[in-house]
Amino acid sequence: MPPENQPSATDRLDDDDYPAYTMGRAAEMIGATPGFLRAIGEVGLITPLRSEGGHRRYSRYQLRVAARARELVDSGTPIEAACRIVILEDQLEEALRMNERLRRTDPGDPDEADGGRDEADGG
Repeated sequence: MPPENQPSATDRLDDDDYPAYTMGRAAEMIGATPGFLRAIGEVGLITPLRSEGGHRRYSRYQLRVAARARELVDSGTPIEAACRIVILEDQLEEALRMNERLRRTDPGDPDEADGGRDEADGG
């Protein structure tokens, strides 16, 4: 990529998806062990990027996801179930955002005109 098209260092700092943290630093930041990060990676919750030397690197977004999984595991939820819960929470949040965007861009939505009632509801 030509230098003029590369993001600046400050742009990368603002990017939630930029893999800025080593495994040791990431584990320290969320109060977990490197083994915990490896375990949630094996279950498929997060997939860290690899540095040129092959070391795992984590983004801020991945750390938020890992921290939520750690909260669930700390409260007694098995790691596989915790990872599934976090995935479902993330999917629900995205679906709610998409619904809100669609509502704002489609003011002529017929469901909104009748207060959101279906024909089966007597509306």
